Amino acid sequence: MRELIDRLEREHTLKKEEWTALISEKADKEYLFAKARDVARQYYGNKIYIRGLIEFTNFCKNNCYYCGIRRDNINVVRYRLSENEILDCCGRGYELGFRTFVLQGGEDAFYNEERLIKLISTIKSRYPDCALTLSIGEKSKESYQKFYDAGADRYLLRHETADKSHYEMLHPKEHSFENRMKCLWELKEIGYQVGCGFMIGSKGQTAECLAEDMIFISKFQPQMVGIGPFIPHHDTPFAREAAGTLESTLYMIGLLRLLKPNLLLPATTALGTIDAKGREKGILAGANVVMPNLSPTKVRKKYELYDNKICTGDEAAECLNCLNLRMEQIGYRLSIDRGDPAEEPGGIKCTT
Repeated sequence: MRELIDRLEREHTLKKEEWTALISEKADKEYLFAKARDVARQYYGNKIYIRGLIEFTNFCKNNCYYCGIRRDNINVVRYRLSENEILDCCGRGYELGFRTFVLQGGEDAFYNEERLIKLISTIKSRYPDCALTLSIGEKSKESYQKFYDAGADRYLLRHETADKSHYEMLHPKEHSFENRMKCLWELKEIGYQVGCGFMIGSKGQTAECLAEDMIFISKFQPQMVGIGPFIPHHDTPFAREAAGTLESTLYMIGLLRLLKPNLLLPATTALGTIDAKGREKGILAGANVVMPNLSPTKVRKKYELYDNKICTGDEAAECLNCLNLRMEQIGYRLSIDRGDPAEEPGGIKCTT
């Protein structure tokens, strides 16, 4: 398998059967991780970018089978932050050194186009040196354009899976695989820095499914890819499904780094949930982003997409100090700049 890993590093592409073989066998892990670390350092040095995550609403019109804040979960204690509360989160984050804010929430009708445009405009006027990322689901192209015109820089929309039949196993019939993909391409066309992504170990997922994800990412060329292990939530139809594994998630992080060397690739909270050192292991497998939570402590536990989510009690400053120490212990440092993508492969690389 080393030959395939070497070719992936050189050519940034593989055939589906080759992807499937690599993903199935997970061979030569340490060899892959060493390659991925080296490539990440060529583009980003030892910088780990921080994003200030603001989970501003857990109301959601959708009913995804795996998600803890799905519409039909009557046990969720619902909340939505006010505009002033969101701006307070940004203010505290800015003082701590954050220069990217991520507004993440369920698809909440209260936060309609008008309210979101006002919120985006206000944040960007107060913090013009910061990047603003939205993670608020499927919208019309017209709405995406208006959010972009108001100042939004990035958009995160996990595709979940590039296999249509697998997508339909994870979502009710009211959801459309075609619309999810359409939204991603529209975001790219508008000019956002776009992030897609998928869960590792979700129900029905096969090595062939993951191979399709890699082929899609190769074609789509996103700036960001967010992956993490599937973790079941006790109040969902997938409550009894097996969780995804740390091993498989780390292996996919390594492959993604070689597939697209300049990716912004998070070591997710879900990694830290299934393993105490999960985020560090993610960095050592090729990731280069972490996302501390800036949401008010009182609501963090309520934004429970999966069980046992970490960092629901720490203050943002404590979490940031802890993360900084953790990164230093493995030879990296948190970076407080916007953390935009490095030059495309073949361009100028970072050597600091």
